[in-house]
Amino acid sequence: MNITAIYPGTFDPITDGHIDLISRASKLFHKVIVAVAVNQGKTPLFSLQEREELAKEVTVHFPNVIIIGFDNLLVDCAREQGANVVLRGLRAVSDFEYEFQLAGMNRRLSPELETMFLTPAEQYEFISSSMIREIAKLKGDVSSFVPECVEKRLKEKFA
Repeated sequence: MNITAIYPGTFDPITDGHIDLISRASKLFHKVIVAVAVNQGKTPLFSLQEREELAKEVTVHFPNVIIIGFDNLLVDCAREQGANVVLRGLRAVSDFEYEFQLAGMNRRLSPELETMFLTPAEQYEFISSSMIREIAKLKGDVSSFVPECVEKRLKEKFA
């Protein structure tokens, strides 16, 4: 089966936890679309273009992964891209309730679209983009949580 998964998020910035999920998804699905969201409800540190560029840089070695930006409903983006599955990461039980609600709404809006949850490897369970931004803003060491290119860009943003 040629199943295409879409992995949406703001990826502000993309972390080792995101990359862990992308890596595992690339082994499960024919094609993985990392969909970088504009997300009007948040004020991102990095522009959409910067987030897309960073995602492309850190996923270049996955031949079946593509990066796109989107600013519409996820179900509409998934339909436009021919995705069959929405991939979502769950770090902790606290993530589940929100993700469960999203999955239910997406199913209601697009019954043909399935949602699949993956948990990150143990060493990435506690990593979140917002924590990474806060550590970097306070000049902390984020090198064990993000790829080198992301660390560099964070240092530039907070210089």
